[in-house]
Amino acid sequence: MEEDERRIRRQKNRTSVVDALLDPYRDGNPRHSSIEIAERSRLSSRSLLHYFDDVDDLLLDAVRRQQQRALPLLAIDAGTDAALADRVAALGEQRFRLFDAVAPAATVSPLHAPFQATISTKLAQGRAFLRAQLIEMFGTELAALDPLRSLFTLAALDIVTFFESFQLLRFDQVLAPHRAKAAMVGAIEALLAEGEAGPVAARFEAGEPGKAKGNEAGTAETKATGEVP
Repeated sequence: MEEDERRIRRQKNRTSVVDALLDPYRDGNPRHSSIEIAERSRLSSRSLLHYFDDVDDLLLDAVRRQQQRALPLLAIDAGTDAALADRVAALGEQRFRLFDAVAPAATVSPLHAPFQATISTKLAQGRAFLRAQLIEMFGTELAALDPLRSLFTLAALDIVTFFESFQLLRFDQVLAPHRAKAAMVGAIEALLAEGEAGPVAARFEAGEPGKAKGNEAGTAETKATGEVP
């Protein structure tokens, strides 16, 4: 009985420390001290790591804790047979809802992934899951494209719906949530509306970004007119 109580108390304190580590990120304070964490967890700063094997153990538990918080937010409120506009809107809502919640761990995890194999694996698994959601939601549109264009479109969709894109829109460009969301879903719409590569993208596909294949005069014409031939 005493051993069980000790184990329960240890787990409770571990959870308190992890929450105290994550919550300041959510509140916009990415740089917080062990003293602040101790105050939030109501433990002494000297005892913080007493409940963990090492710092990596603490970080890994933080990632697990954040994943638990995120689970209810992974659903997309539109079926794969819904109209494209409804699917795009539902995906945008889901990504912003999810990224708002996981911002603490999503900000910290990439910094530690190169040095912590388990965190790196969990990060890769999370990204793969979100990519699979894109394939499921927009499978019809992707299947209608030729294989190479489908591959490129999926890659671009992955980028514009990525956590780092959310960060860029919200915090680097300081867009209000509704404007940031509009920018993301607008990019999704544009990517799925294009049935084929634009002229500049086609040049890169051909391996000749400087000029269209077989058009030696293209570069000079562009310089003279400012237009892409």
